[in-house]
Amino acid sequence: MTSADKARVRVGLFGLLGSGNLGNDGSLEAVLGYLRAEHPDAVVDALCGGPEVVTARYGIPATRLHWNRGEYRTASRAAAIAAKGLGKLVDVFRTAAWVRRHDVVIVPGMGVLEATLPLRPWGFPYSLFLLCASGRLMRTRVALVSVGAAEIRNRPTRALVRWSGRLAAYRSYRDAQSRDAMRAMGVNTARDEVYPDLAFSLPTPPAKAPSDVPGTVCVGVMDFHGGNDDRARADEIYRRYLDGTIRFVRTLVEEGRPVRLLTGDRCDATVVAAILDAVDSPLVTAAEPASLADLMNEMVAADTVVAVRYHNLICALKTGTPVLALSYAAKSEALMDRMGLGAYCHPAREVDADRLLEQFRALEKRSPELRQTLAERNLAAARQLDDQFSSLTTAVFPATHHTHARQESP
Repeated sequence: MTSADKARVRVGLFGLLGSGNLGNDGSLEAVLGYLRAEHPDAVVDALCGGPEVVTARYGIPATRLHWNRGEYRTASRAAAIAAKGLGKLVDVFRTAAWVRRHDVVIVPGMGVLEATLPLRPWGFPYSLFLLCASGRLMRTRVALVSVGAAEIRNRPTRALVRWSGRLAAYRSYRDAQSRDAMRAMGVNTARDEVYPDLAFSLPTPPAKAPSDVPGTVCVGVMDFHGGNDDRARADEIYRRYLDGTIRFVRTLVEEGRPVRLLTGDRCDATVVAAILDAVDSPLVTAAEPASLADLMNEMVAADTVVAVRYHNLICALKTGTPVLALSYAAKSEALMDRMGLGAYCHPAREVDADRLLEQFRALEKRSPELRQTLAERNLAAARQLDDQFSSLTTAVFPATHHTHARQESP
């Protein structure tokens, strides 16, 4: 690091970034936009799941989150188990050394304080705890920015999440339920604020011209097997979700509607393949989005969206496209309610194709009205995120740096 770099604020970005989840990478993109606009002289790098992807796509140096390259592979042999155990010890020192090189570390959005999908305590919760503990020890401010949280039953995971929250220098949440969950798990949230998800600060493609002819329906899919508490019936949940989705898509095709299948993580490709195999029609096509911008471009061209993944919902809402949520967690319902579409949620664990079609048709009948509602709610979300970024600068950036940034502003 040069002497000039030492005088500049050093910002680290942390999380499962570059690992194939479009929502996580969208949150990273939003924070990079904020840093480039408000702290253009900052030296930025990342500790993340997919460092090669992050460097290639966003142009910042990145380090692998885990010493053990087989961290997310199931370990059955003694050597693999030993490597995982050793990796947990090595990561203590690797994380602390990385944190020490920074003035600020930002965890950009994501559901880092929840376990709504299958999660082991020694996975990401352990990594997040190491980060926040290292930040406290090294006097580096760690900021959890517009993150998602949910009350966790598993005691080791709950303890790690609670202590991560307590040790962070700054916390904000993407919905009130997340803040309530952290309070219920023993974190003092009196000074914590609620803001929209960071993805609402991303650029939005231009809206399409309205048409009287029924158009494309985007169906966002997910390799969904339930959450941490559903492991015993994971296969049943997946089969019911898939069968219900296939029936829904088949009915749309029989009515002559084009259907565009969308994903939010690379693991969702198996669900796309299953639907394409079951509904053999040229009206059903699949996109291969590589970013939230790609998802928004697909959705802005559609009449209506039906989606499971949280950031698929956000992309639809942000483009002003009426969306029906196949909800697998309270965060989806909170998001839909906040944006004025709370009546259009359907349980992902118990998909009933007939009921889903009924809700879908009711949604389409109110499309013009709902598009106007979304336009108004999106403007409000953008203003709130401007406030969020101002608050973040004041709370965690060195005073000399953000004072200088204000003086340099036109």
